[in-house]
Amino acid sequence: MAYKDQLHPWCIVRCLPQARSITVARFRRRSEAESHLQILRRILPTATCTIMFDAVTSNLSILEPESSPCVSKNGEPE
Repeated sequence: MAYKDQLHPWCIVRCLPQARSITVARFRRRSEAESHLQILRRILPTATCTIMFDAVTSNLSILEPESSPCVSKNGEPE
């Protein structure tokens, strides 16, 4: 996710056929997204749009067995 996208986590997503979707716009605040969605619904009354929060997921490292406090050096649970 780009840095700019991280600064604008609230998204308006348009639902398309065949389980597809497209991000229409991104906002810093939910209230801004709600206002924009109201305008979109007036302009495109048949379109299905929704607001979602696009959370940033960090890259978590997988714990190695020797670094886990619950697993002994030989890999068996303590």
